Amino acid sequence: MKIALAQLNYHIGNFDYNTDKIIASINDAKAQGADLVVFAELAVCGYPPRDFLEFEEFIDLCEQAAARIAQACIGVACIIGLPVRNEIKAGKDLHNAAYFIEEGQVKAVVRKALLPTYDVFDEYRYFEPAQHFGCVEFMGQKIALTICEDLWNIDNNPLYVSSPMDELIKEGPDLMINIAASPFSYCHDEERVNVLANNAKQYQLPLLYVNQVGAQTEIIFDGGSLAFDRDGRLVDEMPYFSDDMRIYDVAGGDIKGLQPIERVIAPDIEQIYEALILGIRDYFKKSGFSKAVLGLSGGIDSAVVCALACRALGPENVMAVLMPSKYSSDHSIKDALDLVERFGCRHEVIPIKEAADAFDGMLAHAFAGQPFNLTEENIQARCRGIVVMAMSNKFGYIVLNTSNKSECAVGYGTLYGDMCGAIGVIGDVYKTQVYELARYINKDAELIPVNSIVKPPSAELRPDQKDSDSLPDYDVLDKILFQYVELRKSSSDIIAQGYEEALVRRIIKLVNTAEFKRYQTPPILRVSPKAFGMGRRMPIVGKYLS
Repeated sequence: MKIALAQLNYHIGNFDYNTDKIIASINDAKAQGADLVVFAELAVCGYPPRDFLEFEEFIDLCEQAAARIAQACIGVACIIGLPVRNEIKAGKDLHNAAYFIEEGQVKAVVRKALLPTYDVFDEYRYFEPAQHFGCVEFMGQKIALTICEDLWNIDNNPLYVSSPMDELIKEGPDLMINIAASPFSYCHDEERVNVLANNAKQYQLPLLYVNQVGAQTEIIFDGGSLAFDRDGRLVDEMPYFSDDMRIYDVAGGDIKGLQPIERVIAPDIEQIYEALILGIRDYFKKSGFSKAVLGLSGGIDSAVVCALACRALGPENVMAVLMPSKYSSDHSIKDALDLVERFGCRHEVIPIKEAADAFDGMLAHAFAGQPFNLTEENIQARCRGIVVMAMSNKFGYIVLNTSNKSECAVGYGTLYGDMCGAIGVIGDVYKTQVYELARYINKDAELIPVNSIVKPPSAELRPDQKDSDSLPDYDVLDKILFQYVELRKSSSDIIAQGYEEALVRRIIKLVNTAEFKRYQTPPILRVSPKAFGMGRRMPIVGKYLS
C-alpha cells in the first residue's frame, strides 16, 4: 500500500482554499500511484478554529467541504481531519475527528480521545473525548489511526491515564498513522520525535505522522512530518516550514526501501528565524495585507524586525519610519539609515521633537512645578505610536511591533506608544536571543550594522539613557525570566539556584505588575514553549507571587 503524507498550509475558515489544496494533493498523489493520502488534524477548517466551532453554519461548511473532497476520492482513498457533530446529546456538541474516505464514501470516522487543555490548547472547551476505538481496514491492512495527542499516552505524558493505542493494538494493526496540528517551539521538535519513536517501538509498528505547516495568527506550525520503522527508528523526515508531499510504500509491517537516518538538528536560532519569517508572511497573506510599517530607531530590536520583515515580505513592501527625538544620537540615525540602504526598503524620517514640545507646552500649566520624569518619556514614545499608526491608516500598512520578550515581561515599554502594533514579531524572543538573531542574519554579510549590535541598548528618551539604568543586565534577567515564565518556577525555586534574592523578587514583581500592559498588546508570534498571550493566562490583580 502506497501512502502519501500531504504536509500543507491551511487557512482557518477558508473552506474553498483548504478544499482546493486538499483535492489538488489528492489528484497529485493519485497520479504518482498513491493508494491513500493523509492530511493533518482539522485540515478541512484549519487549526485552531476556536469559537468558530460554536457556529452551526461553520460545521455545515466543514461537512460540505468533506463532501467535495469525497468526490475526488475515486481510485484513491484519503484521511482528512475535521470537526464532526456528537450524536450523543449528553456530551459536548462536537468531536475532533478524522474521516477515512474511499470511493467517494466516508467508510470510517475516528474521534480524538485525549483533548489537550494546556498552553495554547483548549480543545475540551469544544470537543467530547472519544470512548470507543477501532482500526480502519484498507487494502487488506489494519490501520491504527490516531489524532495528535492520542499518541502522547501515559508513558509520555502523566496528564493522561490511558492510551487509545492500548485499545487499538488489541485488533492487531499493521501500521500506525497519526494526524496532527503540533505547534512549533524551538525546544519541541526533539521531544516530538522521541514521543513518536517510543510509540513505534512500544507497539512494534511502523508509524507515519503528518503535521500541518503555516502560521495561524500567533501559532506557528512547522511541519516536519515523520516516518518510523517498527523499532522506533526514524527513516524519513519531511521539510520544516514548507509544504511538501511524500509517498511511502508500506507492506508486511515495514516501510519499504527506507533505512534509518540520523536527524540533523538545526540550531535553535535558525529555527526561530525560519518560524518568524513564516509567521510574518502568513499573518499578512491570510489577513489580506501586503505592506508593513515599523518604527526604526537604530537599535537592535527594530533592526532585527525590519530585517525579518524585508525577508518575509520583500523590501519593497516594508516602510521603516525613523522618528528621532531631541535625545536621539547621531549614530542611531546613521545606523537606521545604513540598515534601510542595505535592505533596500522604503523609509521616512519624521522627527517627533515638535510634537513632543507641543504636548509639553499644552500640559505645562497642569504639570507646573513637577520635574521631568517618566511622563515626558512616555509622551515621546506615544508621539511615535501616533506617527506609525497614522502611516498605517493613510497607506493601509500593517504596524509591526518591535518589543522583545524581556521588555514585554517586565513592562519596559509604553502602552499606546512603542507597544502598539498589529502583530508582535519578537515578543517571544528574549533580548539575548535578539542578539543571536542579528548575528544569524549577518552570517553571510553585514546587513544589520555592527554598531546596532554592540552599542548599549537605549530608548533614548532622556539624556544618556541606557536600558541598564532601569533593568538588570540582560544576561541575568533573561535567565531568571526563563525560569519563571517558561519553566514556571517559584521565586524560592529560582533563589535556590543561586540567584540574588532581592533581584529575583524584584524581577518577578515587575513581571506580575506588568500583566495589565500585556493584556493590551498585539498577538505575539509564538516560538517558545510559553509565550505571552493565549498560552499564559494570568490574573491582572492577582496577589500570588507579587
